[in-house]
Amino acid sequence: MTDLNYGDMKRVVALALEEDLRYGPDATTAATVPADAVAVAELTPRVPGTLAGVPVALEVFGSVLDSYEVLAERKDGERLAPGEPALVVRGPVRGLLTAERTALNLLCHLSGVATATSAWVDAIAGTGAVVRDSRKTLPGLRLLEKYAVRCGGGENHRLGLGDAVLIKDNHVLAAGSVTAALRAARAHAPDLPCEVEVDTLDQLDEALAFGAELVLLDNFTPAMCTLAVHRAAGTPTRLEVSGGLKLADARAYAETGVDYLSVGALTHSAPALDLGMDLRRSQS
Repeated sequence: MTDLNYGDMKRVVALALEEDLRYGPDATTAATVPADAVAVAELTPRVPGTLAGVPVALEVFGSVLDSYEVLAERKDGERLAPGEPALVVRGPVRGLLTAERTALNLLCHLSGVATATSAWVDAIAGTGAVVRDSRKTLPGLRLLEKYAVRCGGGENHRLGLGDAVLIKDNHVLAAGSVTAALRAARAHAPDLPCEVEVDTLDQLDEALAFGAELVLLDNFTPAMCTLAVHRAAGTPTRLEVSGGLKLADARAYAETGVDYLSVGALTHSAPALDLGMDLRRSQS
């Protein structure tokens, strides 16, 4: 499901434009572009990738321009080829140029997240495993970045600290044991999804004995994941592996039989997809 949170999108766009315009209107454009100039703007990828953020770019244009026309647009989640425009709009040149950098910043970044996610999804295709993101997101951009992960074919982990329980190693240390942490979590938030992180197979056995619904295998090797899958066989517990996973090793991990691969790099390290905006004279 790739539904976009439009309220969050509008908040991000407003903040981004405020950053660009807080010192005054676009002085360069006002000096060089006639007020009545109209052009067509093509936002085009220079490299292959997966698209995410077209509605965000359109929100930027709509926030800057009094009126504009969308001539063509690709859908978020589509694969892009170099030179094939992702979005084509026509409008006043002054507004198009004022909006250009903000629109591209967001479109390039979100498409980069979607492209990185697609690479992981492709790498583990057919294994039954699912790629998931984490909370390792840029401040203020979490919901947009998680939307981009969905555009790339991945799934979202929890959105914040209050929509699910994730018991990490420090929580286990504070509680005294895996079992004690799980028992406390069940008592405190019985209706929330609950996951517990384990560092060893012995801790996994403890979580399985408790009946944990989801266990995060932290820094497990593929061989250890295979053992974990065998130990969890016949139980309702699902397994997720995390901790410095690399794309080159994705299939090896997925083929162990784990349910999820948790990849923080989808959001914290995804390179921006290279898209540019080029103007051409409007014919009308």
